[in-house]
Amino acid sequence: MHTFSRLFLATALACTVLLAGGCGPKQVSPYAGGAGAGSDDSMGGNRMGNITEETGPGVEGLDSTGRGGSGSLATDADQQSDAYKRAHGRSSPEFTPIYFDYDHSGIRSDQIPSMEHNGGYLKSNSSARVLIEGNTDNRGTNEYNLALGERRAMSAKTYLIEFGIEESRIRTVSYGEERPLFNGGSEDDYAHNRRDDFILE
Repeated sequence: MHTFSRLFLATALACTVLLAGGCGPKQVSPYAGGAGAGSDDSMGGNRMGNITEETGPGVEGLDSTGRGGSGSLATDADQQSDAYKRAHGRSSPEFTPIYFDYDHSGIRSDQIPSMEHNGGYLKSNSSARVLIEGNTDNRGTNEYNLALGERRAMSAKTYLIEFGIEESRIRTVSYGEERPLFNGGSEDDYAHNRRDDFILE
């Protein structure tokens, strides 16, 4: 019986050593992805691409509108530039902002192409919904500017409904003077703060 106990202990110890040896750290080769990686890696040829391969060459291909062609994406830094903000406001890339005269909420004739562009996108994408954000410059009281921003957003909403977009796909909000793009006091700053932005929902 004493021999049997020793044999049992020796067998248990050998099994423990073998099992523990199989649980040790494994050697993992570092990721070598990217354009220069070959397809004969340890993952059986399934390598992951890098960001450049997935999105294109980057922001170098921006077109004159700043939106980029051939799959390029604008970076957050580009969207914070004054040139980008002057062209796009805070509108989603699919839309174009519209601008207003001082203390007016009617859509100017030079803004009709932008409204038709926005309406055309909504017609072509029947499931798309839009939020129209009305903005003003900082002249006047806060209460007056909130009401003016609402009238501006409603003007754009009315235009889109007359263009053939269902009312249920359009929401409005007024920010008045609370969200200026530009904090300066020049007429150009004021003019770019008096706008409707169109946000894809």
